Amino acid sequence: MKLSTLAFCAALAATPSLVAGPIAYSVTLSGANESPANASPATGSGFVIFDAVAHTMYISFTFSGLIGDTTAAHVHCCTGVAGAGTASVATQTPSFIGFPSAVKSGSFSKTYDLTLASTYRAGFVTANGSVSASEAALLAGAAAGKAYLNVHTNTFPGGEIRGFLTPTPEPATFAIAGLALAGLVALRRKTV
Repeated sequence: MKLSTLAFCAALAATPSLVAGPIAYSVTLSGANESPANASPATGSGFVIFDAVAHTMYISFTFSGLIGDTTAAHVHCCTGVAGAGTASVATQTPSFIGFPSAVKSGSFSKTYDLTLASTYRAGFVTANGSVSASEAALLAGAAAGKAYLNVHTNTFPGGEIRGFLTPTPEPATFAIAGLALAGLVALRRKTV
């Protein structure tokens, strides 16, 4: 193997450490995403960032056009099938502390410490056996497409709008992919 090929392979082998940090998920909230779906005209969007090294979860989202007044919001996990079904609440109940109540539109953002029992619903911790196992279950559920953000209202107590967490490639992922592609093109040109 040529030295340039070895260097390229070594660079690719080193890339997992670059993406082992925070993992971002986007979320698009709608009544059509509820189970069962509803006709709410409300919408919302945001993101959730898990940092397994810092043991944090950052949530930020906005919503508007709700028919009812907000009563709660939280992350549910883990559905039996990715992108479908329902699951129990995984995070704080009855709602995220500080989430605006009795409004039809608003925003919310907060960072949670995933090592604290207060970040989770008590039943989620009990079901998983410990706080650390609950963190692992939530991260695995999100990675598998089995976690969703839900906004509940007095008109739709089961949830007026929700959205499954969808992995969002961060800029570093695009940069790594670009470097890999450039390296492959360079290698191909040298061998042709």
